[in-house]
Amino acid sequence: MKKEIRFCLDKMHEMFPEAACELNHENPFELLVAVVLSAQCTDNLVNKVTKELFQKYKKPEDYVAVPLEALQQDIRSIGLYRNKAKNIQKLSQSLLDRYNGDVPRTKEQLMELAGVGRKTANVVASVAFGEPAIAVDTHVERVSKRLGICRWKDSVNEVEQTLMRKVPKDEWSDTHHLMIFFGRYHCKSRNPNCPECPLLQLCREGQKRMKKRDAANTAVLK
Repeated sequence: MKKEIRFCLDKMHEMFPEAACELNHENPFELLVAVVLSAQCTDNLVNKVTKELFQKYKKPEDYVAVPLEALQQDIRSIGLYRNKAKNIQKLSQSLLDRYNGDVPRTKEQLMELAGVGRKTANVVASVAFGEPAIAVDTHVERVSKRLGICRWKDSVNEVEQTLMRKVPKDEWSDTHHLMIFFGRYHCKSRNPNCPECPLLQLCREGQKRMKKRDAANTAVLK
């Protein structure tokens, strides 16, 4: 493991020692539903919706039994709610048909479910079952590229493969959460906190932003 990456992860851990999944859930099935709902949506909004949703629907049978239109109304405040409702019903039926209503443990099996891509499968496998995995969402991708861990032109899958190569396997899941927290609360997409960033020395984009800010301040003073 390169010392630069070790330095980055250690600093992130100092900043966010309690980094963990922020989607509220009590079992693997609730986590699966929550992660499906979280696509292109904030965890805060998902948690607001699932607070009532998980009281109304407890298991796959409940989602299958309800009319699709009713489920759509239950999650209407979430983006892409129509497709997400369809996928939740389909994956619920698959769980009943193939796994006796249980959520499968492997990423390969999870990815066969409706609405479950690689990122969702990685999150469920990691958080619900403790399997080593690095789920690359927008925060993980942005942080990895800004810090030069990955190339700007890398695809999401390439970012995942690079992180898996450069980070010890027993740290994959923790790295996923650390990068999410760092990207969500510090190294934001539009307004990253570069002036107070302990990783600024490794971040070319941050250094460019600081130079532009300093140049703008100098121009104002003149």
